[in-house]
Amino acid sequence: MSVSQDDGTLKTERDFYRRLLDLGCKVELEPLLDEALALIVEVTGATTAYLELHDEQAAKPRFWKGYRLSDRDVEAIRASISHGIIAQALGEGRTIETASATHDERFSDLGSVRQNAIQSVLCTPVGTEPPLGVIYLQGKRGMWTAVDRERAELFAQQLAPLADRFVRRDGDRALDHTTEVRGRIRCPEIVGRSRPLAQLLHSVASVAHLDVDVLITGPSGTGKSMLARTIANNSQRSQGAFVELNCAAIPEALVESELFGAERGAHSTATRRVAGKVAAAEGGTLFLDEVAELSRDAQAKLLQLLETREYHPLGSTAAIRADVRIVSATNADLEQRVAAKQFREDLFYRLHVMPIEVPGLTARRDDIAELVEYFTQESCKRHKLPQLAVSRRALAACEDAPWPGHLRQLAHAIEAAVIRAHGERATTLLEHHVFPKATANKGSGAAPMTLEAATRQFQRRHVREALEQNDWNISETARELDLARSHLYNLLRELDLRGEVDAAKGRAARERASPDDGKPRR
Repeated sequence: MSVSQDDGTLKTERDFYRRLLDLGCKVELEPLLDEALALIVEVTGATTAYLELHDEQAAKPRFWKGYRLSDRDVEAIRASISHGIIAQALGEGRTIETASATHDERFSDLGSVRQNAIQSVLCTPVGTEPPLGVIYLQGKRGMWTAVDRERAELFAQQLAPLADRFVRRDGDRALDHTTEVRGRIRCPEIVGRSRPLAQLLHSVASVAHLDVDVLITGPSGTGKSMLARTIANNSQRSQGAFVELNCAAIPEALVESELFGAERGAHSTATRRVAGKVAAAEGGTLFLDEVAELSRDAQAKLLQLLETREYHPLGSTAAIRADVRIVSATNADLEQRVAAKQFREDLFYRLHVMPIEVPGLTARRDDIAELVEYFTQESCKRHKLPQLAVSRRALAACEDAPWPGHLRQLAHAIEAAVIRAHGERATTLLEHHVFPKATANKGSGAAPMTLEAATRQFQRRHVREALEQNDWNISETARELDLARSHLYNLLRELDLRGEVDAAKGRAARERASPDDGKPRR
């Protein structure tokens, strides 16, 4: 070997070790895996690199990623690579290599090897006792060298502590905070396991068994109707009717008739005696959705019903006694409407006895992956289509995307994605099925995310997770992140997180101030 070749080899070695050290300094694994896999492909001469991570409890991999591959490519590779070789590397905790798996007596009988004519493979376990996963390299022309093996093992060794943090963090996200409260109330239709959802279900559990009226607030699309039905199903009136009235969908002239009924001739369309929703809900629960949209006259009559449990059908002078529980919901700011003289103040206080605020999907990002899988299954069932798996990249894209329409928007997006996926005869729901326009833009040469944008995205996610883990306590979060409080406040403003912090503090304050004895308070 010439002096120049020696110098080149030494430079390559130095570059490799320096880049490994740089990788070891990183905090977050997932955004760096493309960089890591590109490095091992470059230094070993492989054409395909695939990473698979497990934990001690999971029989199947918790995470996988291919180098410069689309979801479709990764799906094809996962179907074609030899899991027998991977299983051996994991089981024996050592590197497995072969110049040609097809002609290697250890692997030639494996179905995936025969079917895909797999040639050169170098498979190295990540971590020890037991391994966390494997780096699977394939496609090099010729023999793997001792240097290739040494570099792959060194790479896996350097990756192990990062992978361990990633798997543990992923496991923490899978922790079900709702387990205890789900043992006290029946709510199988409510999907999720996050801390905000657990807090919401605790509020439901505290009021469901009490025969008091409830006001549910929160943005449109967050599932207030479902929550009202959950309250009814867990109440003393669970065997009674659950009657729903959308106050915004009824013409103003007919709201009172819909609510309280009408005697024959009470108005132009009352050709016979009509029973209202209050009568239909007798012995059960009446759910008034969009209650803020009631007219002033209807508000006055609703107030009378709430205070006296009596009402008058239109055109009748006789009062009727009502045995009904009333659950109301609105996405409007009732206090603001009271101030603007658009909603009766006395009715507001009467409705506000037991308020429950439903968090938006922004506060429940840890639930999005589970919701996506649930909506995928339900959409397949509804349209009588074969079930689909959901790719990790699609789940990650859904977790990062804004959902201003909350659960409703997410459900509709996934239903459309399921239809697109089956239209392509796919077996896995992929990112472009959910976000066809965004994926098309990427494919048309749109600029990739800048380092600054990617860093900002990571910072926002990291700070938000720390806030959640510390119950949105600024001091504790600053201490955990090793930041001055003033710096954290600046970060919250820059990362557009102040609104979420204020909302979380407001929810906590309302929970502390809420009465627990069911008595009206002003």
